[in-house]
Amino acid sequence: MKRIALGIQYDGSEWRGWQTQPDGHTVQDRLETAIRTFTQNDIRTLCAGRTDAGVHALEQVVHLDTTLTRTTTSWVRGVNAYLPRSIAVRWAKEVPSEFHARNSAMARVYRYVLYNHPIRSPLLRGRAGWVFRPLSLELMRAASQCLLGEQDFSAFRAAECQSITPIKTIQEINIEQNGDLFVFTFCANAFLHHMVRNIVGSLVVVGKGDQPPAWLEQVLQGRDRSRAAPTFMPDGLYLAKVIYDEKWVLPQETSRALGLTFP
Repeated sequence: MKRIALGIQYDGSEWRGWQTQPDGHTVQDRLETAIRTFTQNDIRTLCAGRTDAGVHALEQVVHLDTTLTRTTTSWVRGVNAYLPRSIAVRWAKEVPSEFHARNSAMARVYRYVLYNHPIRSPLLRGRAGWVFRPLSLELMRAASQCLLGEQDFSAFRAAECQSITPIKTIQEINIEQNGDLFVFTFCANAFLHHMVRNIVGSLVVVGKGDQPPAWLEQVLQGRDRSRAAPTFMPDGLYLAKVIYDEKWVLPQETSRALGLTFP
């Protein structure tokens, strides 16, 4: 039995998230259908992090087990031949059986791209969130500092979240502005369901001046989801990278190398 790791990139706009569903309209369902057609075997995949409906991935990582012998180039080109234009296998590598796409991950990086302009842009539909009121970069940066480190993120946790614990560790938060685009980058050991979108929504409340930066810490410490902002739209959310120990020697790409950083 061989274990194969794949790097998957997808535009999530037309999909109902990653995880398989009865109607089959998810990224996992479509990927496994393509693998089944290519290999003539029923092969299941396991991903590094499940994404919601409308959320994109610059580099999702999955693994699968198979008895088949194929070159890495064959895995990439063969599976891609049966995938729609919105999903692609970017790389493949045979890995030791101890490698696990989810459990071996040391951290995940998510980016949220937000268009801040009085008028919406149809060219950014599905690719970026939108806020028409002016945002303050300084206020949002000041508010975000309370989120760093190991915290109980119950205030930003979806009701249907299946995580065993609400305690996660955010290692880095970066907010940049490039003209009308704001980019929020979060690096953490793991994330709760809707955690990034709920945090971004609350940061936007501060950025608009509706609440002071200190409000976000009060929300965090209160551990009450109802006190935070509503879940923000999925359009601008990207799973940017999954970080693994170098010992696995995965041929991962970076979003900057792909020309997909904003900025």
